[in-house]
Amino acid sequence: MLRYFSIFFLLIYTCNSNAEIKDKIIQNLKKTNNLDFDFEQNINGKIENGNCTIEYPKKIFCKYDLNNQKILVSNGRSLVIKTENSYYIYPIDKTPLSLILDKKFLLKKVNDLEERIIDNKFINYNFFENENEINLFFDRKTFNLIGWQTVDIYQNLSITYLSSIIKNQKLNKNLFVLPERN
Repeated sequence: MLRYFSIFFLLIYTCNSNAEIKDKIIQNLKKTNNLDFDFEQNINGKIENGNCTIEYPKKIFCKYDLNNQKILVSNGRSLVIKTENSYYIYPIDKTPLSLILDKKFLLKKVNDLEERIIDNKFINYNFFENENEINLFFDRKTFNLIGWQTVDIYQNLSITYLSSIIKNQKLNKNLFVLPERN
């Protein structure tokens, strides 16, 4: 009988612990208006690094540490990827970033989904939306978003890891102006 009580209390503790984790992630996201971070992105084994700034909803500016001066910019409606020699523009709603950069959407998903604890360090939420599979990763200590995994529009596996995260800085509003074509 004692064994059943122990299992019962362990289950209750685990459920309360997971609910507390979810609540802390939600509260942290609600308080976050923007993020600045360094990133490492792995697309099918090709690794790129740089720095990004996100402003909710759906705005992002990334400058890559590459010789070709690659930048990625979204003004909330369109997404531009520009290098010295190329210029691509997409409707942001056709990309997984549209979902990742939408704080209201993220809050709903985190609230509705069950989390997975990975190596007692990371909290993972996995979902399918608009034919996109998205994995979000949060730090278990800070409850910050620390990465995501998606399949991009070319069916490439893309894994992005965030580090050196700074929240709620004063931002230059011109940061999210789409660059002109070359």
